[in-house]
Amino acid sequence: MRQNTAVGTGIRVGPGTEEHLKELTDIYNHYVIRTPITFDVEPVRVEDRARWLADHPPTGRHRLLVAEEAGQVLGYATSSALRPKQAYETSVETSIYLAPEHTGRGLGGLLYQALFEALAEEDVHRAYAVITQPNEASMRLHQRFGFRPAGVHHEVGRKFGTYWDVAWLEKPLR
Repeated sequence: MRQNTAVGTGIRVGPGTEEHLKELTDIYNHYVIRTPITFDVEPVRVEDRARWLADHPPTGRHRLLVAEEAGQVLGYATSSALRPKQAYETSVETSIYLAPEHTGRGLGGLLYQALFEALAEEDVHRAYAVITQPNEASMRLHQRFGFRPAGVHHEVGRKFGTYWDVAWLEKPLR
């Protein structure tokens, strides 16, 4: 995959590598510890994320794209397996996680633009997003990229002593 550079900025978007793993884990753990956005309840270790990294190679349906500026990881986007059964292989679940100090800069849009450009070359039929509610910023971003509501799982996860709803959104890619 070619590396994209945001016009007029020093932000580069490219495949995630092992050298990014510590910063990627730190970003993810921020959301684990402080938010209901992910339903992981315990922080993950860098060593445990190595398998996750291996599941997101530079080519193919399952990607990991990283936004960097001056050598610092600002955030990342992924497309991952939706479900393990083979018939689901042309569907992916997409996610974006940004370093908390870099939200509101348009990075989510930059990452999704690069991710969907990369996926256009792959045999992917549908993308799905799973968004803990409420999360208006994430809902707006996904709708801007053509995702439409596909349903809500009510009180499907419990974190911080509260039950959370999760909205499912879908986007056709072909």
